[in-house]
Amino acid sequence: MFSRLQRSMSSVQQAGKTAFVLLCCAMSLLANAAVTPQSAAPDFTLRAMSGSNLRLQEQRGRVVMINFWATWCGPCRQEMPHLNRLYDKYKSAGFVILGVNVDEDTKNATELAQKLGVKFPVLWDAEKSVSRLYDLSTMPSTVLVDRNGNVRYVHKGYLSGYEDTYDKQIRELLK
Repeated sequence: MFSRLQRSMSSVQQAGKTAFVLLCCAMSLLANAAVTPQSAAPDFTLRAMSGSNLRLQEQRGRVVMINFWATWCGPCRQEMPHLNRLYDKYKSAGFVILGVNVDEDTKNATELAQKLGVKFPVLWDAEKSVSRLYDLSTMPSTVLVDRNGNVRYVHKGYLSGYEDTYDKQIRELLK
């Protein structure tokens, strides 16, 4: 009887170990999952071009567009004037754009942002930690976050006319 009890306990311990391994694997997959609509926007803090730190969570109550860009990205440069217009149009209604630059050389990014007349906050992600957090593989990538901090739209790349889609989605989220 004692040996049967030992075998039973051993089976329970093995099942517990297996469950723990499966739970760890599932958590790892979830942590590395791409940001999708209706998921909570992963929080981050980055240094801004202005010198201060900016945290996404501090933007709660606003509609936030997170635009990931790089100086080497032609479509990023094409998109910037449109983003400036959207920022000007909706900032007084509770809208903010966070331009997350992924270049290792912030000097080049600063020069390009100034040349393009970027009006919204530009944040530095030279280590690409936030880009990885958002599982981005395309430049530019744009994520729209609602007032409650949930991802509502994810756009990969940029083609002329996307700004009309952004405009429509921003208006919807500001209602």
